[in-house]
Amino acid sequence: MKRIILLSVFVLLILISFQQSYAAVSEPVKDGVEVVNQDAVHHILPSPYMVIPFVLLLLMIASGPILYHHFWEKHYPKIAILLGLFTASYYLAILNDYLSILHTLAEYISFIALLASLFVASGGILIKVDKKSTPLINVLFLLFGAVISNIIGTTGASMLLIRPFIKINKDRIKPFHIIFFIFVVSNIGGALTPIGDPPLFLGFLRGVPFFWVIENVWFIWIPTVAFMLILFYVVDTISVNKQKKNNSEIEYSGKMEFKGTKNLIYLAIIIISVFIDPGVLSFVPSLAPLPFGIREIIMFSVVYLSFKNADREVLKANEFDFEPIKEVAFLFIGIFLTMIPALQLIAYEAKVYSNMLETETFYWATGGLSAILDNAPTYLNFLSAAMGKFGLDINIKADVIHFVIQDDIYLRAISVAAVFFGAMTYIGNGPNFMVKSISERAGIKMPSFFVYIVKYSVPILLPIFFLVWLIFFH
Repeated sequence: MKRIILLSVFVLLILISFQQSYAAVSEPVKDGVEVVNQDAVHHILPSPYMVIPFVLLLLMIASGPILYHHFWEKHYPKIAILLGLFTASYYLAILNDYLSILHTLAEYISFIALLASLFVASGGILIKVDKKSTPLINVLFLLFGAVISNIIGTTGASMLLIRPFIKINKDRIKPFHIIFFIFVVSNIGGALTPIGDPPLFLGFLRGVPFFWVIENVWFIWIPTVAFMLILFYVVDTISVNKQKKNNSEIEYSGKMEFKGTKNLIYLAIIIISVFIDPGVLSFVPSLAPLPFGIREIIMFSVVYLSFKNADREVLKANEFDFEPIKEVAFLFIGIFLTMIPALQLIAYEAKVYSNMLETETFYWATGGLSAILDNAPTYLNFLSAAMGKFGLDINIKADVIHFVIQDDIYLRAISVAAVFFGAMTYIGNGPNFMVKSISERAGIKMPSFFVYIVKYSVPILLPIFFLVWLIFFH
């Protein structure tokens, strides 16, 4: 409860600046001040030293659970909020830039509304498969997750399937099972539609045709997902063979049980509400200057209603509690705020050097930064830079459509990299950290931030992403 009050007070402090920020929209930028255009709003460039709070927070997320576990477990909400407040204070007091903070607050509220609604709605669904876990069954499960992540989003697929995936493998669950789940379901799988992953949805809002992604990425998606599943099958088969010597045979009925059907309605409402945005449907009213819209109101309503009306037996069977979403809420408010300077400096540099950037540069730069920054604004920044090479403006839909037709190789590289590389770290994409947290609550000892990168993402993902670059973008 104290943590919730702390986060609420923090948000209220930012909301105090509403009137000033809303009035500031129409104020011109003074001559001689270096600015960067991000989402059609001018910002004074921050000092490069303001990247330090973001780097510090990442280092503490990586080292806290290992080196000072008890301190981190108790104080991480305060640390994340204090570092976020430091950055916010710099923007409000030094740069007099209220718009950047409000824009980030709006993104955060949208982010947490989607994650929380999907987390609670899926928590009321129980899928039990009383069947012996085999590498083939696991591969088919991950393939199913990859496909539906394009229908209900990587976040929706992750929240719906992670608990059943853990239960199916309860007798032999290993960290690599969860890691491959993050790779395939929480990230790479959602590369085919704007619903799949947030950066692709932002592209859709800017004018990229809805079916452009699947038409231009399917031939990259299929071999990448196939290779990941083949590799998982090999690793899982080796794991099964090692365990056969120690495990006695267990009888399975082969039955499948599904409870919480009404929560499928809540999931449908969440997915539909994603499109209730003035940028998609012109008749949807904007609630500006409030940092949220009707979409977020619907999602938070689903959080309340789906939990209130959930089957308590299902919640108990899923070992449902709010700790995973609390952890994500506190850490990501700090991440969202402290990464503002990094994103703005990157946007400026990308624009300045856009003429020197080629397809492979866009691929690696977008991918590398999507691994440690929010992949949605990273996608927009490099898309803006790519369009700038041809004198086109990302804020003009006609220019976006023209760019898609004439120069689709750049958009393809940026789209693939933003989605795929989100799997490189726990913070690369929203569902990653949520899946990690849920798995740890289920008793699975997940690798730390650095171990995840060194042991899994670098040796497994980087060679695959290198091949993608070599075949499709080199």
